[in-house]
Amino acid sequence: MDVKKIVVVVEDVDAARTALQWALRNIIRHGDTVTLLHVYESTRSRNRTKARVLRLNGYKLALSFQDICNNYHNTKVEIIVTEGDQEGTKIATTVREIGASMLVVGLHDCSFLYKLEMGHSHNSIASIFNCKVFAIKQPRVSSVRPMIPAESVLDSSTNMDFSQIDVSRLQVPPTPPPKIPYRICPNPSAIIWRSSKSRGK
Repeated sequence: MDVKKIVVVVEDVDAARTALQWALRNIIRHGDTVTLLHVYESTRSRNRTKARVLRLNGYKLALSFQDICNNYHNTKVEIIVTEGDQEGTKIATTVREIGASMLVVGLHDCSFLYKLEMGHSHNSIASIFNCKVFAIKQPRVSSVRPMIPAESVLDSSTNMDFSQIDVSRLQVPPTPPPKIPYRICPNPSAIIWRSSKSRGK
């Protein structure tokens, strides 16, 4: 059996956690290696304290994702926390360096996949990462649609070629109670006649 290297992008959004849980239940098998990848935003400030805090927070976030993996036995987990852009270029470079066979991403309104697709319209998403890409979309809890930044809005001509999976629960319709057959002519011998003597006043 081939051992797969699967990269899961770590972000502080519910969609990313849902994507990890989906991968653990559906595609990760015994012997596979799961790499939890978090890219924190580059800072132009010369103050190293800010970069150190961002890196520390990134590790804490990745460790919380590792706790989810600990519920599944025989899962090899690696953590990579690195500095880079938020447009997906650093993630794509790291995924290619690892030689991953699969990338799992939680798809949300501000996902880097949208920005990456718009910036590399001449290339497919799969060719950018050199592996299969699964974007897991979490169902909305609220009916109110949040505001989407202009740079992440896709026009109708954009062709997203990765696998988008919508995770939602199936609504099972209520089962009607079984019908009781009506006996038109019951067995006369099954009828018990009961007579009572009239009481005198």
